[in-house]
Amino acid sequence: MGRSVNKLILLGNVGKDPESRQTNSGTTVVTFSIATSDRTKGRDGEYEERTEWHSCKAFGKTAEVVSKYVHKGTKIYVEGKVQTNSWIDKHTDEKRYRTEVIVNDVCLISPSDDDNSKSTRKPNGTFKDGANDYVAPPAQQPKPEEITDDDIPF
Repeated sequence: MGRSVNKLILLGNVGKDPESRQTNSGTTVVTFSIATSDRTKGRDGEYEERTEWHSCKAFGKTAEVVSKYVHKGTKIYVEGKVQTNSWIDKHTDEKRYRTEVIVNDVCLISPSDDDNSKSTRKPNGTFKDGANDYVAPPAQQPKPEEITDDDIPF
């Protein structure tokens, strides 16, 4: 089989506070949802906004960070992959499906607008599960000095 890619990037707002749990082996798992919006022009010429909800799941260090710093309304950037699971419903014997985003990287863009008290607890940085490290945002770079004709040696 040839090479394939399963990568998803989302930028949106968290719909409700993440739900955290532990697996039997002690791994932290967090589930949360992200809303993204798209504006399209309708037949009448008016713009219509459509919101799409994405179910997300994070594991390990990424899950711990999401659990600690992400709250309802947080603007968040997520990278991950799409995964669909299926099972047989015990009550109806029908096959059911659930499609989720398995989160690899998270970047907290801003605190929620409705909760300024928690905003100091939310860093603006990236968390990578593979590296299990917090990567701080780059420091503010000083602006380069302006060069004049007198600075040119020829």
